[in-house]
Amino acid sequence: MKKRSWFLGSMLAVSMILGACNSDDAETGSSDGDKQPYVAIVSKGFQHQFWQAVKQGAEKAADEFDVKITFEGPETEAQVDKQIEMLRAALDKKPDAIGFAALDSQAATPLLEEMKEKNIPVIAFDSGVDSEIPLATASTNNKAAAALAADKMAEFIGGEGKIALIVHDQTSVTGVERRDGFKEQIESKYPNIKIVDIQYGGGDHLKSTDLAKAIISAHSDLKGIFGSNEGSAIGVVNAVQELNKSGDLVVIGFDSGKQQIDAIKNGLMAGAVTQNPVGIGYETVKAAVDAMNGKKVEKTIDTGFYYYDKDNMEDADIKAALYE
Repeated sequence: MKKRSWFLGSMLAVSMILGACNSDDAETGSSDGDKQPYVAIVSKGFQHQFWQAVKQGAEKAADEFDVKITFEGPETEAQVDKQIEMLRAALDKKPDAIGFAALDSQAATPLLEEMKEKNIPVIAFDSGVDSEIPLATASTNNKAAAALAADKMAEFIGGEGKIALIVHDQTSVTGVERRDGFKEQIESKYPNIKIVDIQYGGGDHLKSTDLAKAIISAHSDLKGIFGSNEGSAIGVVNAVQELNKSGDLVVIGFDSGKQQIDAIKNGLMAGAVTQNPVGIGYETVKAAVDAMNGKKVEKTIDTGFYYYDKDNMEDADIKAALYE
């Protein structure tokens, strides 16, 4: 009986060890027992509808190309350290490829170097990074999109007057390019328009509201404000409403989402530039799959943009790029 008990105990121990090994494999990308490739995607955030639309596109591509993905991001776009922690955790899972939208274009450099050493393909999306390591970047041409927003602002205010910007940040590529694209277009084409202030709200609509209210209060003759992403633009709209300036200030936004769409329909916002977030997510996973299979990917994947307002938001091409 003692020998039989010892044998059964040994078999149980071996079974537990094998089970633990299989559990580890399930958490670390593709293994001998898991043929499905794994792409880890770390986004800039999760709070805006924009990122949910990017996630939808990534999931669509994952289904089409038969890969497993995870999609995560920090609660706010100000949490650079938390995003780096998420990127570290994603790397520790030994993915076959990584999609990354950087909040800070330089902070992730050490981890990107590690990915390169481990031969893990990196696809940047939405925001690029100050590195040649990503094989491709799937994103909007943010400078061109912001320049279009500047042209629309100039048109609405008659080519002259004071305006301001509420920008989501000055550390990500999207923040810098949208700020500079708008600012440079105004300065080069519209000499009678003066940008009186640029503030950074971290993409948070509450902080952006306070910043916009302060600008409006400081400049009684202000004619318009550009909000560089969903949270920034909604903050501006809220400020305009709270200060009873509806109809007095032109608001041009960026991105989509139900609140911006409603604000445009209600006349609180003149219009906005929308990206193609579903396309961004889809192209990120598609490029990752191509890279895993040794195919060449384009260094820059332009996913397009549109200007929309209450007159054209039902057009087929534009409606497909809007999200709520």
